[in-house]
Amino acid sequence: MRKWLISLCSLFFLYSFVFGQTQYLLAGTYTEKSTSEGIYVFEFDPLAGSLTKHSIAKTGNPSFLAVSKDGGFVYSVNEFDEGAVSAFAFDKKAGTLNFINSQKSNGSSPCYVSLDKKGKWLFFGNYSSGDLGLFPIESNHSIGGLKQFVKHSGSGPILDRQGSPHVHCTIVSNDNKFLYVPDLGIDKVMIYPFNATTGLLDERKKIFATVDPGGGPRHIIFSKNNNYAYLIEEMSGTVSVFEQKNGTLKLIQKVNKLDSKVSNAGGDIHLSPDGRFLYVSQRSNSSIQIFKVNSQSGKIGYIGSQSTLGNFPRNFTIHPSGNFLLVANQLSNDIVTFKINKKQDY
Repeated sequence: MRKWLISLCSLFFLYSFVFGQTQYLLAGTYTEKSTSEGIYVFEFDPLAGSLTKHSIAKTGNPSFLAVSKDGGFVYSVNEFDEGAVSAFAFDKKAGTLNFINSQKSNGSSPCYVSLDKKGKWLFFGNYSSGDLGLFPIESNHSIGGLKQFVKHSGSGPILDRQGSPHVHCTIVSNDNKFLYVPDLGIDKVMIYPFNATTGLLDERKKIFATVDPGGGPRHIIFSKNNNYAYLIEEMSGTVSVFEQKNGTLKLIQKVNKLDSKVSNAGGDIHLSPDGRFLYVSQRSNSSIQIFKVNSQSGKIGYIGSQSTLGNFPRNFTIHPSGNFLLVANQLSNDIVTFKINKKQDY
């Protein structure tokens, strides 16, 4: 384990990627009521698991990031009441981010941004205003004008948290045919057919999957074969497993290993690169929960949990090699690096 203390910023989200011999990690932050200045670029030592601060791209509240497949471009939300999404070019030799342009998100508190599988369209979700949209990525990799905007409606049973929709994630399926949108406020994962040629979501044919009332869906991911989806609920901390077929989600398992009295629990969720293990951050007790994945059924078995050695693990990332897991503890302002024991068999 290595701990890299960052007293200047409130860490929020991590991405790692590799260029030649130099490996970099990006950290998005909150800049309001903080001395953080924007997106931080670190050099990562894959032998020691250590980080060295390399450069900073100044931008406001870049709380969530998306990276192009070739690692040459980075897209960030700017999480304000009047939200925006920004584009940056990454200079692979210098290890620096250079601002390209920004577009308003047409809503409040954008908290998630992602790219479709071809890198031609950018999806975003506004948490506070409960809506989502998409922009085209232009030939120069700038963000084009707003292509489509979708507003959710409804509420959940816990009115102080679910009095209105709260979009928390916008992620496209592995086959690039459906957009999945977990909404904490309405206890649903909305599913929109997506046309990657026109960049349009078919609102008329939208469907949804529900969770237990008060669960608060947060983030969803998919197995490499696209047969299974894994959802973390923020308010309950429950991990739900779905069978995915033709865009639909069929619930096949629910697992919750937390005390029933916790709140604001679930944070982030990721599969190991080989798909054998599922990891979940739980902010209520500052831990990473570890599950083994059954490759035949898609179901998960609880192995245990590991303290994040910090406070309030918001997001985390797994190194492409599968050798390291890095956690961003938001309230203790640090990144903790853990070595993964890939030889362990459960």
